[in-house]
Formats: sequence, structure tokens, C-alpha cells
Amino acid sequence: MKRDIVKIDSERCTGCGECVKACSEGAIKMVGGKAVLTDEACCDGLGACLPACPAGAISIEERDVGTVPAHTAPEGMVPMTSCPGSGPRRIVRDGGQPEGSLSHWPVQLRLVPENAPYLKGCDLLVAADCSAFACGDFHRKFIEGHVTVIGCPKLDPRESWEKLSRIVAANDIRSITAVRMDVPCCSGIANAALSAARLCGKDIEVKIYTVRPDGKVME
Repeated sequence: MKRDIVKIDSERCTGCGECVKACSEGAIKMVGGKAVLTDEACCDGLGACLPACPAGAISIEERDVGTVPAHTAPEGMVPMTSCPGSGPRRIVRDGGQPEGSLSHWPVQLRLVPENAPYLKGCDLLVAADCSAFACGDFHRKFIEGHVTVIGCPKLDPRESWEKLSRIVAANDIRSITAVRMDVPCCSGIANAALSAARLCGKDIEVKIYTVRPDGKVME
């Protein structure tokens, strides 16, 4: 699977160890007086270590990191290229359904069409996809009154977050509420929301909330 990952130039590395301190995932270790990416699976590719390196020995590259076996379709069948359940649609509640505030589908940022009609002029919620599991009152606190997109800054490719900027620029978004988890790698949610608001060239209010694993919400 191709994704962003850290690359360390051993010749330029001075062995100061600052990148090891900056890596919240513990993916970089000192080996023989040089910084080495010892655990590719743990590297989130967000580059928190880049500004920590005084020698400029660290960069980000896109390359294959492990492989995922491809599933082949049975003989005589055409492989499905997209999920039939990912078509954009609004949710209309008739009163007989379980209580909830979600107004549309899909919600995964990678699946949301950039021109989905429900995005026009909306108040956008950009949430870490695990935050709703930690916050028991997530629907009332955040989803209600918002169009929701979710993602993971650690696992989703960079293209997904570039897509967020295009969504904000093309749909006259009124405001952005970003909900992240209280873990270092989740800062990418807040950064993506702020970047999208800045790049669109409009005055968009951005609110950022942090959810702790125990469910407490901090603004």
C-alpha cells in the first residue's frame, strides 16, 4: 500500500536525537549514532519530526509500505470498483427510527463527493472517526445541525485532506467544527480544518474541540 512515510538521510544526520523526541509514535530510534526509522508501520507520515531536525536530513516520501492481498472476483463476475452504498443521499427520519442527528450519507471523507448537494452552504463538522465512540453525547453535541465528514489523519492518505480543502472552497461552507481525539497524531484533524479555511480565501469560523478517551470534551 502506498502512503506517506518518513525518509532519513543518514549522511546528513548528525545524530542529535531531536527527531526521536519529536516522534510521538516511537517509530524513530538512534542506531549507531544515527537516526533510523525502525518501525515503518508506526510512522504516521505527518512529519512532526521534520522541523525538529536541524540538519534537514528528514523528508516525506510516498512509497509502498507493506502490501494488502487483492481479492479476486469469482470467475465470470466483474470486480466491483466502488461501494454501492456510498452514493450521496439525505436521511429523512419518520419518527419510528432510533434517535439520531445524522442528516446524510456517506460520511467518510474519502467517499464524500466534492459536489454532494448537502454540502452547499452548510456548517461542516470534521471529526476524527474514533471520536464518536469516546463521546457518548456526540450526536447532540456535534452532529446536530452539521454536515459531518470523518477521517483519520494517521491512516487516511494525504489526498483525503487535500480533498477537504477543495470541498470547503467549492461549497460556500459557513463554518467548520473540528473534533479531534486527545492523542498526538490527531492534531492533523485541526491542522486540516484550519488549512482548508485559510486556503479557500474566505472568512470562515473554525472551532476546534478535543475529546479525551474518557469522554470529556475540551474546547
